[in-house]
Order: sequence, then structure tokens, then C-alpha cells
Amino acid sequence: MSSVTYADVVEALPRVRSVLTPTALLDWPGFSELLGCQLLLKHENHQPTGAFKVRGGINLVSTLSDPEREAGILACSTGNHGQSLAFAARRFRVRCTIVVPRGNNPAKNRAIRLFGAELIEHGRDFDEARDYAENVLAPRGYRYVHSANEPKLIAGVGSMAVEIFDVLPDPDVIFVPIGLGSGVCGTGVVARARNPRTKIIGVQAEGASAVSQSWKTGQWQETANAATWAEGVATRRPASMTLELMRTVLDDVVLVSDDELRRACRLILEHTHNIAEGAGAAAMAAALKTRDQWSGKTVVGIISGGNLNLAQLPEILAAL
Repeated sequence: MSSVTYADVVEALPRVRSVLTPTALLDWPGFSELLGCQLLLKHENHQPTGAFKVRGGINLVSTLSDPEREAGILACSTGNHGQSLAFAARRFRVRCTIVVPRGNNPAKNRAIRLFGAELIEHGRDFDEARDYAENVLAPRGYRYVHSANEPKLIAGVGSMAVEIFDVLPDPDVIFVPIGLGSGVCGTGVVARARNPRTKIIGVQAEGASAVSQSWKTGQWQETANAATWAEGVATRRPASMTLELMRTVLDDVVLVSDDELRRACRLILEHTHNIAEGAGAAAMAAALKTRDQWSGKTVVGIISGGNLNLAQLPEILAAL
């Protein structure tokens, strides 16, 4: 299976930058005081789709062959991967179909449709929806775009880390949420090339820890359920390409509870006046959970997305 190199990320940069401007990397004094370190947040919630994945979508869709463009693209998503591909497909005039699980975040569903994609709801969770996309729809001739096992996606997402190191050459640690791992892999590939001293720490939800278990044990692990309200990290089994790559670019994984995610969402809103979705707050939750390790250090947390289901906001505001 193809790996991804820093050269691949550099090759992707002009394609990403032809569409997207760099997102802000901001130092928030209130968080720095709370954690006892210099804390900066990379605001991928400011992307036109509200999440980092659009970087990978642009890189992949812009490089499709003519037969692939004619076939149209198909993907499974809980929202941000789907929005990424729908956004890129509209820009490059490619037909796009996205499968989401039933009961998915309605705002994300609406955004996918508004970007012009066909939306199909199927399955109780991401993995059931993915099985339907891969086993039933993909054989009909689409160019199926897995949300992680795609070198072009990972390389495009790596542009996010290039922007971090261009502004901040020597961070001590970067926290990155893990759904299936495209973000943490892209970040890790860049970090190993730009500053190998920087630690890359992934973050998963306690109730959806299959990737963490697989990475730590060296054995493929799956879970029966993805028990978390944060749909962006609600996966029950890893992806082969990103799991393999994580073994070379990841330093650690931190698990956070749903309550810790809600508290991080509230603190992000309080200190920065930004809305983060559950997965988008995972880096902040992990930094708070491990703050005793980072006294006097320079810490970066990636707000990977801001597409919160606003029905969840009252519970977040009540978090302590």
C-alpha cells in the first residue's frame, strides 16, 4: 500500500493554495495561563467547509483522471469528509455521492447537499454506512474515495502542518484529533521532515478507541460500538494505510471522555469565541488532560472542525 512522504505534501501545496488561504495559528493567553504553557490553536474551523478535510478533497479531486471524473466520486462520511469532497467536486465539476449514517448531524447533511452532492442515509453508524458504500454502491462504477486510505487526501491535509511550521518552527507538541487518521498522519509526515523533535500526539474518544488500541498493541482492533457524541471521531475500526503510517509518525495517543470533550468545547467558546464540534475540541481536551507534562512548553492544538450540531450547545454550555 502506498505511503505518503513530505515530498507528496510539498507537491500538493500549490493545488491547495490555489483554492484556500492559510488558516490562523493563534496564541490564546487565557488558555496559556490555564495550562501553564504557551498554547496556540490552529483554526481549521475557519475553512469554507468548517473543517480541515477540505485540503485533502481539493488535492485529490483536482488530480482525478478523465475516466474518474466521468464516473463520479463516492464516499462515506459523518460530514466533514463528505463536505470536503462535495466542495471540491463542485469546483472541479465532478459528480459526487456521499453516504452518511442515519441520524447524522443535520447541519452537515444540509451542507453536503448545498455543495451539490447527492446524499444517501444508511446504517446505524459510520462503519455500517461505509460497508454499504463500499459493497453495494462502489461496484456500480464510481471512483470510491476512502476517508483515510488515500495518499492524495493525506498529502493535501499535510498542508495544514506546513502552515504551522512556517509560522512556528519549533513547537514542542502538536495535538491532532483521530477519526481514521488522515490529519494526524499528514501532520506527522510534515513534523518528521521539518522538526523531528516535535511530538505528535493523537486524540481519540474513550468510547471509540479502536485506532488507539491498534496502534498501541500492534494488533488490528475493532470495537462493537463507537460510543461518543463526537461524530468526527466515532469510528469502530481503523484504516490500514493510516494505521501503518501512524507507526512511523505518531508519538502517543490520549483518550478523552465525552464530558472532557464538552468541557473543551465550552472553554474554546469562552476563551476564543469560536464554536468547535466535538472532534474539533479533542486536541484541547487532551492538552488539558495532560497539562502537567507541558509546563513552560510550546503546545499546538488543532481545532479540526467547527460544524457543531447546535442542538448540542446547551449541554456544552452546562459543562463544568
